[in-house]
Amino acid sequence: MGTAFPTTRRSDHRDESAFGPRQSWSSGIENRERDRGRLCSVKAAILVESLTGNTWKAAEKTADLLSQERWTITGLSKVRHPDHAAIQEADLVLIGSWVHGAFLFGQAPWAVNSISNLPAMRGKKAAAFCTFALHPGNSLDKLTSAVGDTGAYVIGGLAISRSKLDQHSEEFATRLVDALADSDA
Repeated sequence: MGTAFPTTRRSDHRDESAFGPRQSWSSGIENRERDRGRLCSVKAAILVESLTGNTWKAAEKTADLLSQERWTITGLSKVRHPDHAAIQEADLVLIGSWVHGAFLFGQAPWAVNSISNLPAMRGKKAAAFCTFALHPGNSLDKLTSAVGDTGAYVIGGLAISRSKLDQHSEEFATRLVDALADSDA
């Protein structure tokens, strides 16, 4: 349960992450090029809870970027109506939720209760992401904990600002590729 990497906190909240510090850009490219052949067999299922469409857009963008890395996306479905076959086929399950709550307190990922209804994912790797407007609070920690409670091994997560969906979705996809390359090395 929990995350495999220490949580990184920055005061500007642009990079709430459980993946830890990022490698330099050039070394990330070299590592991905080296590991590209090994990682092309990764299968990922994506489960999303979205209110306004921002979390869904982040999931679609992440799926497109992972597909460019030759990953197979086995399914993209709602957390409340998961594609069980896609989850079973996947090596990695990505779970995303939007953050609700007051501006400075009470933030939480909306999908936490629905995640407890997901099938057991023992033996699966998972990663979490949440989208937020102003401040995610400790929503990412709550989300990764709920995902870990399914029995999945949580490799990390990222809080994605809705004002930077493209940039943060790209960062999330890059970190996923890097994390799986490191874990398979």
